[in-house]
Amino acid sequence: MRKGVLEVALVHRPRYDDWSWAKGKLDPGEDWATAAVRETFEETGLEVRLGPPLPEARYLVLTKTGARGDKVVRYWASTVTGGHGRLENEIDAVEWLDVAEANVRLDYAHDRDQLRALVRAHGEGTLATWPLVVVRHAKSIPRSSWSTDDQQRPLDDRGTQRAADLVQVLAAYGITRLLTSPSVRCRDTIAPYAVESGHEPRSREGLSEEGHEAEPERAGELVEKLLERGEPSAVCTHGPVMPAVLEVLTRRLHLDGGDAVAMLERFVEARDDNLVKGEALVCHVAGVGADARIVAVERHLP
Repeated sequence: MRKGVLEVALVHRPRYDDWSWAKGKLDPGEDWATAAVRETFEETGLEVRLGPPLPEARYLVLTKTGARGDKVVRYWASTVTGGHGRLENEIDAVEWLDVAEANVRLDYAHDRDQLRALVRAHGEGTLATWPLVVVRHAKSIPRSSWSTDDQQRPLDDRGTQRAADLVQVLAAYGITRLLTSPSVRCRDTIAPYAVESGHEPRSREGLSEEGHEAEPERAGELVEKLLERGEPSAVCTHGPVMPAVLEVLTRRLHLDGGDAVAMLERFVEARDDNLVKGEALVCHVAGVGADARIVAVERHLP
C-alpha cells in the first residue's frame, strides 16, 4: 500500500523480455512456501512474509525430451519485511505499480488471475492478514518403548528431521510468538525454529495431554487469547488436544468469500485427520478479537 493505493511488484526478465510475477523452481524436497520466499529474495533482493495464497497457474510445457508436461505455479500475497533490493539473478528490473498499470504491463493472461484475486481480497478486507499456525508435534518414540514420564518422551529420527524442516516453513510466515505443550516432543518440534528466529517458546500446561484432561476448556482459551493479540503465532500440541483447538478456529471461518468452499474443504480435511504428526496448519486471519476471521488455510504436511 502507498498512500492508501494497492501496489504490486512486477519483475522483468531480459531473457524473455517479459513482465510477470517473481517465481522460480522448487529445490528437491523443498516446501512450496519456503521456495516462494527464497525465490522472491533471489530474484528481487526483497525479504517477504507470506500472506493468503492466490490462484495457482497451470499450463502445458515441453520437457527436455519433447514430451508434453503440466507445469504448476503457486502464488501468495506477501508483504516486504526487509532485504537489500539488489538484482542479482535473472531479473534486471522490479517495478511497483498500481493495479491498472500492472494489468496493462503483465505479459501473460494467466498472471492476471492473481491480480484479480488481490483486488477482490483488498476490496473485501481480507488481504491484510496475520498467520496463526497450528502444529501437531512431529513423530516421537512410541509409548510402548518408553517406560518413564510420558512428558519426557522425545522425538524419533524422523520427528527430529521434520522439526528441522519446519524452520523455514514457519519463517515463511514470519512467526514471532510460540506457544507449546511442555511435553518434550512438542517443545522439540518447534525448538529449531525458536533457536533460528530468536523467539522464546512459552510452555502452557493447557496444551499438554495431561493438562487438557484436567482442564478441557483451557486449550481453547489459549487460542482465543492469540486471536485477541493478532500476532503471527504458532501453537504446538498433541492429537488429543487438537479437537479443542480446532473447535475455536471452526467458529472463525469466513464463509462469505469467493474461495470459502475450497477453504472449508481443506480445513475440514485437516480437522478430520486431527492433523498428521508434524503437520503445520496455517490459518490466515483478518482482524483481531471478536472480528477475527480465518480467510484462508494451508496444510503443510511432512
